[in-house]
Formats: sequence, structure tokens, C-alpha cells
Amino acid sequence: MTTIAVTGHMDLTEKSIPLVRAALRDLLTTYADGLIGVSCIAKGADSLFAEAVLEAGGRLVAVIPSRDYRQTKVKPDHAATFDRLVDTAAEVHQVPHETANREAYEAANKVLLERADRLVAVWNGEPPSGKGGGTADVVIQAREAGLPVDVVWPDGAARRD
Repeated sequence: MTTIAVTGHMDLTEKSIPLVRAALRDLLTTYADGLIGVSCIAKGADSLFAEAVLEAGGRLVAVIPSRDYRQTKVKPDHAATFDRLVDTAAEVHQVPHETANREAYEAANKVLLERADRLVAVWNGEPPSGKGGGTADVVIQAREAGLPVDVVWPDGAARRD
């Protein structure tokens, strides 16, 4: 049994989505037996990873950063996907924060890393923004904790401006 958490960019371009989806599928086939995927199921990398885990026959653990996350942070264009993934998850872990803010996201990232045997980072390799809680920050934390990190950034992938 392998538990893999995800971190990654939310703002993938439309052309990047199929590239990232295919790269995640390829990576996760290696772990098909007993795969558990841990994701905050945000738009972009988190949801693509969650879908790939389910397609591979794995179990999904959804980590929700705050009690108000669905109402305040999930945009209408992602709501149906978010709700479907929450409903499909084998487990939903609600982080005990009332409001979706930097502190809540950092707490959710801590849960991801504590539960994981390894981390998948859908990451362009750029350094942290300085705001805290972003993809690069999670990669640094995972590496400092000795957690193996698989970086997924296929040729042609890009972030929206």
C-alpha cells in the first residue's frame, strides 16, 4: 500500500490539462496496487491527481482546508468536480479551521505530508512566491522531511498569466 499526496498549480492552461492528466496517469500506474491518493481537490493539479487516483482503482482521501472552503473558495466552474470528488472519496478530512486562509492551507498541507509516503508535485520548478503554502513551499517541506517527491511538469505545460 502506497499513500501519495499531491501539491500543484491551480492555474494550468487549457492546453496543459491533458498533458498533466496523461503524465499523472502514467506515474500512478506504477502504484496501482493499494494506492491511496491524498488531495485537497482544488481546481487544477489537485483534482487532476484525484481523478487519476480513482481511474487507477485507488482510494481517494480528500483534505478540506476549512469549514467555509466549499462556499467561499470553490468557483462555479469547479463546483461540480469538487462535489463529485468529495462524494467519491473514501475519506474526507476536514481541517479544523473556520475560514479558508493561508493558515488553513498550511494546516491542510501539513496533513497531506503527514499522511503520505511520497509527494507528487505538479510544479514548474519556480521558487516560492514568499506568500507561504504554495506548491514550491510544500515541495521544500516534503524534501526537508525526507519524503520522496515526484515532479510532474510535462513538455508543453504552462500556467495562465
